[in-house]
Amino acid sequence: MTSINVGDRAPNFTLKNQNGESVSLSDFKGEKAVVLYFYPKDDTPGCTAESCAFRDSYTTFSDAGAEVIGISGDSVSSHKQFAQKHNLPFTLLSDQGNQVRKLYGVPATLFILPGRVTYVIDKEGIVRHIFNSQLDFQGHINESLKVLQAA
Repeated sequence: MTSINVGDRAPNFTLKNQNGESVSLSDFKGEKAVVLYFYPKDDTPGCTAESCAFRDSYTTFSDAGAEVIGISGDSVSSHKQFAQKHNLPFTLLSDQGNQVRKLYGVPATLFILPGRVTYVIDKEGIVRHIFNSQLDFQGHINESLKVLQAA
């Protein structure tokens, strides 16, 4: 499994969002920074807490020139229900088969749970920060904002 490090070019990918539309990381190049967060599963307590924390800070991310994108192995329809239920204003991408998770080298927790890792990618597509914590949901938001606001 490859592992992406700070300073690396973020690998491009194309996945379907909660509306069934294709979204590529390269769509944002030169336009916006991207806060890419990998999470285990829609509608589980930790993932809901993390996603709602990103929702609650979404305006701050937008003001900092960043787009928030969540990725899990759930289906497009699962993402659609999750986004509607919790009023999530950002893109959720369906990585069924976990190809993008593997491309980024997101580790499993306890070898079974898909890991919870956030990547802050600048406008030029370079990884500026990586935060890996299965349990510190708020840390994913705080760490990402710190990096964006310092840029």
